Amino acid sequence: MAIYEDDDRYGYEGLAGWKSYRALRPGRGIYHDIKRRLPYYPTDLTDSFTYRTAASSVRMYFVNVLPALAFTLDMYRRTDGQYGVNEALFSSALAAMVFSILGAQPLTIVGITGLISLFNYTIYDIIKIYDAALYPQFMVWVAIWAAIFHWLFAICNTCDYMRYVTDFSSQSFGMYVGIIYLSESLPDLENVKATNLIRYLSVKGVEELVSEFTLFNSAQGYLSCVIAILYFGTIYSLEAIGQSTLFTPWLRGILADYAYPIGTIFWVGFAHIPGPLRRTNNVSSITAQAKRFPLKKPGGFHWDFFLLGITTFIGGILFIPLPNGLVPQAPVHTDSLTVYKTNLKRLSSGEREHVEPDVIAERVIEQRVSHFIMGLALIGTMTGPLLVVLGIMPKSIFAGVFFVVGWGSIESNDILKRLIWLAREQRFIQPDDPLLTIRRSKIGFYLFWQALGVFSTVAISQTIAAIGFPVLIIALIPLRWKLLPKMFTKKELSILDALTADNEVVLASLGGKPEMPEQKNEDPYDEAEEGNRTGVVRRRVANS
Repeated sequence: MAIYEDDDRYGYEGLAGWKSYRALRPGRGIYHDIKRRLPYYPTDLTDSFTYRTAASSVRMYFVNVLPALAFTLDMYRRTDGQYGVNEALFSSALAAMVFSILGAQPLTIVGITGLISLFNYTIYDIIKIYDAALYPQFMVWVAIWAAIFHWLFAICNTCDYMRYVTDFSSQSFGMYVGIIYLSESLPDLENVKATNLIRYLSVKGVEELVSEFTLFNSAQGYLSCVIAILYFGTIYSLEAIGQSTLFTPWLRGILADYAYPIGTIFWVGFAHIPGPLRRTNNVSSITAQAKRFPLKKPGGFHWDFFLLGITTFIGGILFIPLPNGLVPQAPVHTDSLTVYKTNLKRLSSGEREHVEPDVIAERVIEQRVSHFIMGLALIGTMTGPLLVVLGIMPKSIFAGVFFVVGWGSIESNDILKRLIWLAREQRFIQPDDPLLTIRRSKIGFYLFWQALGVFSTVAISQTIAAIGFPVLIIALIPLRWKLLPKMFTKKELSILDALTADNEVVLASLGGKPEMPEQKNEDPYDEAEEGNRTGVVRRRVANS
């Protein structure tokens, strides 16, 4: 790997000749990633001596292990038993140990995702057409070639193109992931007495519950539904309390931090009370560095992508599920390490004045110990006694996990929030809301393009061509940079869209902040449009 000691700053802006070609300067991004992050390694350890690290370790263990086991059960059923629980635990533990010790951004969570589950059993569906016995050997070679491409992309500095990811594409991808967690096709339920809708497209958690009706009886199925729904309600409510004004700050924090262990322990125990329930069948990097988190330490996309190639290679050789970036869980890890401060905001409405809480992210405990402890806990889970504990967990709990993780990804997505905004009564919208400066039809048109990306990827995921979904996701990036500036004004795009990661310490690994295409050309339509919209907003406020 070439060492560039004469370069103090990583980037390609202003360079000419062969130096402007990323592929001709191999390893430059990796070198600068390590150079930037290495001085922070001692503080990555010393900064961990705080309560937030302990709470984050517990929370992330449950947030990681439960979905991993749920998707492993899905792969086990759809690949005729090719993957088991220990393989899933080892895969998650391997990724956790490697990235917590060697990762440039240890806040990134890597493990088993719904997309890997989809990838694995789609390949199995293709292979079994010819000979299912070839599947293990085929997956080994898939992993080897995937690792080689990871290494080539990292060494050739192509991770720089991640800086062009904006909210337009990341929100669409986040919505797609949430839907995949909730919804997948059901080719293995031909014998289920259900409607055609359930037969071909069903909520993922519902798929687990439907199997309870087929394996046991109606009473068993209905009771499993009750546990799944109440488990979802318990986790959702406890985490919501953390963002509310109920109780005292420390009690709100405790309930939110330990929502998963509280809900899991209670409902697993409840499922084994005397009665019919005891017969129940048992058993992702840029979003972690999003702009809402006040990160101070640099990350390293090139080096972390290279590490992902290593874990992919090891996973393939051992024939375990390949670790991948956990899109819903990665920001959860950063959020669990964020110190929030609640200020009181006084609002006046005529003669009345009321107080509303204003929660702001003050700082993030940037360290690597919580990720390391989570990895150790996953290794401990592979021991005999804890495997017995996992064996008594009812399938309804995993159905509830699908509901929690899938809905969490959808509920926080700006696509859903803007759809709700469009449906909201005008007088309940704040007069200073930036969206009021844009025609509602243009907001709807913007959401149409995002929805088109989401529906296209979901649609292809319901076919045997599901492994091609990344092509559609990547296509959203040039669509945003080349097509949308021709349909929206600079003012509109500045409000509707922004870079997903705009923190300087994050963009330093990607060669700096790119210039948005709408900023390059001044559009005279902007000024006239702005004047028209300002007049409209003033009239709306006057009439409200």
